[in-house]
Amino acid sequence: MLEHGGNLRDAARLHGRDDWIDLSTGINPHGYPAPALPPDAWHRLPEPDPALVAAACAYYGAPDLLPVAGTQAAIQALPRLRPPSQVTVSAPSYAEHAHAWARHGHALRLAAYTDLAAAVETSEVVVVVNPNNPTGETVAPGELLAWAGRLAARGGWLVVDEAFGDTDPALSVAAHAGQPGLIVLRSVGKFFGLAGLRLGFVGAAPATLGALADLLGPWAVSGPAQAVALQALRDTHWQRATFERLQVAGARMRGLLDTHGIRATGTPLFHWWAEAQPEAFHGYLAQLGIWCRLFREAGRGIRLGLPPDEPGWQRLEQALQEWRNR
Repeated sequence: MLEHGGNLRDAARLHGRDDWIDLSTGINPHGYPAPALPPDAWHRLPEPDPALVAAACAYYGAPDLLPVAGTQAAIQALPRLRPPSQVTVSAPSYAEHAHAWARHGHALRLAAYTDLAAAVETSEVVVVVNPNNPTGETVAPGELLAWAGRLAARGGWLVVDEAFGDTDPALSVAAHAGQPGLIVLRSVGKFFGLAGLRLGFVGAAPATLGALADLLGPWAVSGPAQAVALQALRDTHWQRATFERLQVAGARMRGLLDTHGIRATGTPLFHWWAEAQPEAFHGYLAQLGIWCRLFREAGRGIRLGLPPDEPGWQRLEQALQEWRNR
């Protein structure tokens, strides 16, 4: 399997500490407070809940959505719904996309964001992470919709992964996900800080959603996940307060990195930069009990999520100061 952030057991095994600050993911460190669940959530088979779909459609502005066990489930399943195709995946970006398409007999190539427009003309499927993880690069919605139209005209797909889209809703094309050729992925794991639920949503044309549902099979999303997500998606007060708090926290992180000579890009939930010595930087922070995300290959660099509290911010600031003065 590919390497990902959030692997604190690996951190403890390698470095032997138990006081970690986990900045290795872009997950909101102040996640939605999960409510007490009714017994039925645990005891009944988790049949699809129309109320959950309605709440998700209202939140994301989509015409229809299919709940899935995290967008990772959809990422792994979508390549199985097409015959071998010419597929272009944005790079560097979330590596599971390229990994999944390559495993199922598709002809894969990677393209920088600046090359994606040209790749649309010679591809049957184009996959874009918007905003991008890890670099924060974006593509304007109008351009994405134009790409989707050109791909659909020849039976192709544009897959837009909006897992980090909650902090910049103007980027989303979820409202158009019912049109042929456009597939949109959304996650409750990042903004809502509920990665453990393993719940996401897919927006697409009805035939595509039906085929994906058939492939994933019955009871794809657990009852507890549906119950918690339903409340989170309806809680507009928490959503507004969290959106504002994350904007402030993201600006603070950007300013902190700037102060220490690091010109980073990203989203309010994470920041990334190309680092001349990424392994050394990663190892240095690990010695101080700060676990960041190391990118060794494409897009060699470092990604930092948000500290959970003020002591975490202070530890990070001291670590950056010592790194600069080493």
